[in-house]
Amino acid sequence: MKIVLYSRRGCHLCERAEDMLAPHAAKMMVVDIDASPDLARAFGTRVPVVEVDGRVVIEGNFLEQELLTRLTAH
Repeated sequence: MKIVLYSRRGCHLCERAEDMLAPHAAKMMVVDIDASPDLARAFGTRVPVVEVDGRVVIEGNFLEQELLTRLTAH
């Protein structure tokens, strides 16, 4: 399972999402959307966005239980 967290620096929700994901997704990739104009345009203020195997499963302000439900449902 490939997990990508799209985030940006200084985003407290992104930092929280990364902390929530860390124990459950040891091989997750964190992508700073501001490093790419295309990603910044695509995601805008939607971050954090969690993608599993190329599909967005959750975004924005979410609780850890919601995240875990979405990860296990995939």
